[in-house]
Amino acid sequence: MTAFRFELLGTKGKLRRGRYHTPHGSFETPCFAPVGTYATLKGLTPEQVQATGTELILANSYHLHVRPGAERIERLGGLHEFMRWSGPILTDSGGFQVFSLSHKMKIDDVGVTFQMSIDGSTRHCTPESVLTFQRQLGPDIAMVLDHCPPGDAEPELQRVAHERTLRWARQARDLHDSWGGAARGQAVFGICQGGTDPDLRGASARALAAMEFDGYAIGGLSVGETKVQMATALDACVDHLPADKLRYMMGVGVPEDLVNATAQGVDMFDCVIPTRHGRSHTAFAPNGKQLKLRNAQYADDPAPLVTGCGCYTCRNYSRAYLRHLSVADEMLAGILLSIHNIHFLQDLMRSIRDQVPIHEKR
Repeated sequence: MTAFRFELLGTKGKLRRGRYHTPHGSFETPCFAPVGTYATLKGLTPEQVQATGTELILANSYHLHVRPGAERIERLGGLHEFMRWSGPILTDSGGFQVFSLSHKMKIDDVGVTFQMSIDGSTRHCTPESVLTFQRQLGPDIAMVLDHCPPGDAEPELQRVAHERTLRWARQARDLHDSWGGAARGQAVFGICQGGTDPDLRGASARALAAMEFDGYAIGGLSVGETKVQMATALDACVDHLPADKLRYMMGVGVPEDLVNATAQGVDMFDCVIPTRHGRSHTAFAPNGKQLKLRNAQYADDPAPLVTGCGCYTCRNYSRAYLRHLSVADEMLAGILLSIHNIHFLQDLMRSIRDQVPIHEKR
C-alpha cells in the first residue's frame, strides 16, 4: 500500500469526509492547515499548535529558499527535523508570491525572476527549480509553480496565466515522474488556475486531471474577486477533479468561506488569517462575528472569548485580560488569540466532518 493515499470515507451531497495518509501520519478531511511561512507559526511552539487539533501545517518554499536556504535545511535533516514538527507538512511553491509580490517580480514562460529584499540580489525560479528545492526541504506534499493573477485581472491575463500554469504543471509532473514519483516519499499536487472565468477553470481542472497528479489544488481565489465569483469559479472546476484524490483550496481561512467551499466538495484549506488576526488582536466567534479585543467594551468583561470553547485561551483567560494585553501591546496577546483562532477553525472542521456519516466498508 502506497504511503500517500486518500480515503473517501463518506459523502453527503457534495460534502466529503476523508483521510489522507502520508509518511508522517494521516490527517482527517475536511481540514484546515495553519501557515508557518518561515517554518514556524508565529509565536507558537509545535506543541501549542498540536494542542489546537492541527494535524497538517504549511510552510512556504519561496521564503525558505530565500532564507535560510533549501540546501541548508536539507543538510540539517529536512524541514520536519529543522522545525521539530512530526506530522505532515505541505510547502507552497511560491505561486502566490507571484501575485502578492508582483511589483518585485518579472514573469515569463520560462519562470519568475525576482529581486530579494534581503540583499537586493536577483534570482530566477522555474518549474523545475521550484520542485527541486521543495525536494531538498522534504515536505510530504509539494506544489507545482503556478501563475496566480489578481482576482480583477483582465480576461487576457487570466487566459495567459491559465495556459502558463498548465505548461509549468506538465514540466513539474515530468520531473516528479523522473525522480520516481510519490514512491520516493513526496507527493506533488497540480494547481488549477483560470481566474473567474468558468470555462478556463473547467479546462484547467480537466487538463490537470489528465496529468494524474497525486492531489489537486484550486489556486487564484480569495485574491480580490467577489464571493459570487469565487463560488462560480469553484463550481466550474471542482467536479472535474478526480473524486478519489484530495482537493485543496489555497489561501482561504474565513469561516464562512470554509463552510461554503466544503459544501462544494473541497477537502483542504490553508491561510495566514487565524494567526494574522491574532497578532492584530482579533478573535473568531460564532455566527461570523469577530471580536476586536482593543475595544473598550471588553475592559471589564470576565467572560471567555467564546463560551464553551475548549481552547487553552478560553479555558484560562477572560476577555478583560486579553483586552489588557492587547492595549498594552504585550506579545502574549497575539499568542493567546492565535491559539484560539486556530482552535476555532479546527473545531469548525470537526463539526463539518461530523455531518458526514462514514460509509461502511464492504
